Amino acid sequence: MGIEQIRIRVPATSANLGAGFDVFGIALGYPADIIEVEKSEKTEIEITGTGREHIPTDPRKNTAGIVANALGKTVKITIHRSIPLSSGLGSSAAPAAGVAVAINLMFDLGLSREELVRLAAQGEQAASGVQHADNVAPAICGGFTIVHKNKVISLMPNNIGIVAVHPEIIVSTRTARALLPKKMWLGDVSFNTGGAASMVVGMMKNDIKLIGESMENRGIEQVRSRLIKGYPQVRKSALDAGASGVTISGSGPTMIAVCRMDERENIAQAMIQAFMDNQVKSEAFITTIGKGAEILEKSIEN
Repeated sequence: MGIEQIRIRVPATSANLGAGFDVFGIALGYPADIIEVEKSEKTEIEITGTGREHIPTDPRKNTAGIVANALGKTVKITIHRSIPLSSGLGSSAAPAAGVAVAINLMFDLGLSREELVRLAAQGEQAASGVQHADNVAPAICGGFTIVHKNKVISLMPNNIGIVAVHPEIIVSTRTARALLPKKMWLGDVSFNTGGAASMVVGMMKNDIKLIGESMENRGIEQVRSRLIKGYPQVRKSALDAGASGVTISGSGPTMIAVCRMDERENIAQAMIQAFMDNQVKSEAFITTIGKGAEILEKSIEN
């Protein structure tokens, strides 16, 4: 007997958190995609939900299909989308992570979480042109993750308020990465390293103030912020409303704020209004740091 079909919930994620470019990531409690994986004669992909018409169903071009092919398994993959496309919230990472976890269980492969993260990162190359694991790691492991030298370190801080505001602005991951500086001033590198170290301590201590103070980034944030209309006003509005820190989620355009749980609604309203003042519509996700991929249902072969 074995598993014939698996239904998995995979969370949205936020990468970088300011100072931890391509290293840090968090899983969000909301939103999430539902990924269904079923044994099949050939690998095929179906997609439902918002933005499905913009996502390739060719397994060779879809992040989930690439992972299935890398594992050498033929499966039918159904992606029920809720994570906004091209949002900086891990919309391409979630299917890759979900399929890696599902196939590992279905075929009893016994892969470690580090191996699953590396496999899922292969799928990310289809979306950004680069293998990076800062989204797939929290999607699989949950909490706050650090990816370094093929190792994944994860922490699960409690009661950290997160507000993610997604504006109706298109920012592709490839474009955002192409803008990155090839060289950085040593002073900026030192500043970002200090922020990264402080961020880890903040997560370990559940220190919301320290986490927020550690989110400032030099070099990368300044460049990417130019792609987000209203960025300075939205950032200021969140801080004025009580956020301890604000940054771009991944490559953007979503902006995330860290705050106390009871401050989230006011901060979300302030950020939405600031975008509106810049003639940009936006959607807020009021959430917290959440769990990784969760199995919702399994069907056992007869």
